[in-house]
Amino acid sequence: MRVNAYAAPAAGQPLALTTIERRDVGPNDVLIAIEYAGICHSDIHTVNGDWGPQPFPVVPGHEIVGIVTETGSAVTRHRVGDRVGVGCMVNSCGECANCLAGDEQYCVKGMVPTYAGTDRDGTTTQGGYSTHVVVDADYVLSVPESLDAAAAAPLLCAGITTYAPLRRWGAGPGKKVAVVGLGGLGHMAVKIAHALGAEVTVLSQSLKKREDGLRLGADHYHATSDPDTFEQLAGRFDLIVNTVSAAIDLNAYLGLLAVDGTLVNVGAPAEPLSLHVMSLIGGRRSFAGSLIGGIALTQEMLDFCAEHNIGAEVEVVPADKVNEAYERVLASDVRYRFVIDIKTLA
Repeated sequence: MRVNAYAAPAAGQPLALTTIERRDVGPNDVLIAIEYAGICHSDIHTVNGDWGPQPFPVVPGHEIVGIVTETGSAVTRHRVGDRVGVGCMVNSCGECANCLAGDEQYCVKGMVPTYAGTDRDGTTTQGGYSTHVVVDADYVLSVPESLDAAAAAPLLCAGITTYAPLRRWGAGPGKKVAVVGLGGLGHMAVKIAHALGAEVTVLSQSLKKREDGLRLGADHYHATSDPDTFEQLAGRFDLIVNTVSAAIDLNAYLGLLAVDGTLVNVGAPAEPLSLHVMSLIGGRRSFAGSLIGGIALTQEMLDFCAEHNIGAEVEVVPADKVNEAYERVLASDVRYRFVIDIKTLA
């Protein structure tokens, strides 16, 4: 079937309305009528060519919420009429140790990204800035009805990207967690860490978002532009989640960790970061990274967010405003995620 979509025709070019071909629904496939698609900074990096050559034209979008309109003959998990979601991946080998352990994002053969990737049948994947998508049922999530559909869309990337390290490194009662940056990822980290029961501190360049941070669940808020912050908070945190994609002084932030504390990067700066090994050795500290989460963990995250009434803070825009939204993301003029109303594409 041919469907309407917004695609980037070439690197650095504005997205344009077009039509694309979606494959026929196979035995294990689900056809989804997309309602909302979040705008992730990764979308912008990809279409601008920041992460290398891409298979243009590219339809971005890996924060997808919609309604099942058709299922394959072998599908049992989803039914027509169900509200579902699709995140950052739509396939993996399903056979390697990582896939079998529920870490499909670390598939040894490479997971298949929702857009600009090569699917198992050799076709190029196209994302959620389109009216419909066909996805293998094993990579389709159930979105609880209690969640607002637009606010749920960013959970498929920003939500799981922050939930995964918070769960893995034990954020909870009695734990002191710091979140670096209060943007699209950071605001979700604050909400989730608070719901998990941790004591939450935001570390931001300035105090201009302090009121927001406290409203979203932070217990404390400090400006990293103030040198006294690093002296005052030295050795305090069990876990620091760095959500920013700009270079930071790793040694300074590692100094904020308690013994056995961990600094986890989920932001992906383009340039290399450096550190002095003594920043780790001196406190038996760890520096780690984390990439989204597997399908089972993503479902757990959605259910957790429904239980705790957690959604992203969103500004919904019509599809024909997507290029303006990109410009505003680059200008940091959004609190905290844009979501495209895909119904305006129909």
